[in-house]
Amino acid sequence: MQSAVEFDPSQALALARHALDIEAQALIEVRDALDAGFTTAVRLLLACRGRVVVTGMGKSGHVGRKIAATLASTGTPALFMHPAEASHGDLGMITASDVMLALSHSGESDELNVILPVIKRLGVPLVAITGRVQSSLARMADAVLSSAVSREACPLNLAPTASTTAQMALGDALALALLDARGFQAEDFARSHPGGSLGRRLLVHARDLMRTGEALPSVAPDAAFMDLLREMTRKGLGFVAVVDAGRPIGIFTDGDLRRLIESGRNDLRSLTATAVMHLEPRSIADDVLAAEAARVMEQQRITSVLVVDAKGCLVGALNSNDLMRAKVI
Repeated sequence: MQSAVEFDPSQALALARHALDIEAQALIEVRDALDAGFTTAVRLLLACRGRVVVTGMGKSGHVGRKIAATLASTGTPALFMHPAEASHGDLGMITASDVMLALSHSGESDELNVILPVIKRLGVPLVAITGRVQSSLARMADAVLSSAVSREACPLNLAPTASTTAQMALGDALALALLDARGFQAEDFARSHPGGSLGRRLLVHARDLMRTGEALPSVAPDAAFMDLLREMTRKGLGFVAVVDAGRPIGIFTDGDLRRLIESGRNDLRSLTATAVMHLEPRSIADDVLAAEAARVMEQQRITSVLVVDAKGCLVGALNSNDLMRAKVI
């Protein structure tokens, strides 16, 4: 067991910066080494009618799991297969319609070398990411991406650091090239991330969050002022929609109430909804994205907006609190 040494903060910072410099340089080296093998790999993956089966041992395997996840979330169905488990039955998950993406810094991993002949007999195209383009893995591959780096970031030049960063970056580059070639859009990304903030912004519509039915504050044009106030208080949204034949023709808000009281009028009880409402209230269609509703509310500096259907009839209302609860804003 190594004896403890005194911690030197300045030395730690210097080593961290040095490590990042080495890894940044490694990415430049990998970028400069890109050749036709990359475009061949993209074509093979685009032509895949099954799944991209990513595999690798040790640290390359950990990187491979991340690459498989990135591919899957950007429109390329993918899974990770552990090469050691593959030779004990997991090869059964691979079909002739798949493509294999194998990672190995040395290109001589025993676990990979055992299964590669079987892969080739199945007729499965093989894409390799390796630090040695003359390795056994590279010689068997249909497309080779070099992840060779001049040195590791490890002070001993032993632990996989810069080389795994290079593998990860090449996986990202493949995923992004495929994303672009497939015409993958933000809406497609959202469909595979429904629980994330982007998914909520791009998949949730006004109709999914709006208040409806008894929760919707509304009165007829001839409603008495006191009835209007009771409706606004009971529904707790800070406004009342004035509705005629199903269509919103006006709105009265708690801000309007404050201004009305401050005006000193003493005939409030004799007023009707028509007399105090604002004409042409702001509304949105029920099929617009909730994120668009949030934009409208922010732009107009309002906290609520009415929701109408294709015929212009009132079907609901959205409040900024509804959008915050749904984590749209």
